[in-house]
Amino acid sequence: MILMDDIIREGHPSLRERSEDVKFPLSAEDKQLALDLYEYVVNSQDDVLAEKFELRAGIGLAAPQVNQPKRMFALYIEQEDEKDLSMIAINPKIVSHSVEQTYLSTGEGCLSVDREVEGYVPRYARITVKAFDSEGKEFKKRLKGLPAIAFQHELDHLNGVMFYDHIDPQDPYKMISGAFPYES
Repeated sequence: MILMDDIIREGHPSLRERSEDVKFPLSAEDKQLALDLYEYVVNSQDDVLAEKFELRAGIGLAAPQVNQPKRMFALYIEQEDEKDLSMIAINPKIVSHSVEQTYLSTGEGCLSVDREVEGYVPRYARITVKAFDSEGKEFKKRLKGLPAIAFQHELDHLNGVMFYDHIDPQDPYKMISGAFPYES
């Protein structure tokens, strides 16, 4: 089980490296890593388990955040109006995206960042993605809103990019041309 102590923090050099593609069929180790990432995000949103194991709530966790330079992450987002997003994404790619952008009006956070970073992080409003699940089956999904934002956040981790790299340091709340705020 992944705990907060297993998650590396900003400043660690592994967070700035591009991750390697995962080979199929998955090794037992890679399959377990995928399941462990997923288990963390689910457990971290369960109040009882989060308190018991001192987990910080998160909707996504990427392998580089546990010092594994592999192209995989897990997302788990409960949504009121839409179907919940529950995903392990291995070797993920964005195959198309909207011109329109969005951003979280409250800003983004990250399990690898222990401080609050203010500012708007521009993201594509809608994306079509391809990836493999933990069984090696390829899937394609269209995402919008918070799932699209979270997917892009985690994909950035696989490329050595932190969310605050997208924030304008001179004007963190500068309006983003052609973008609308996503209210979470």
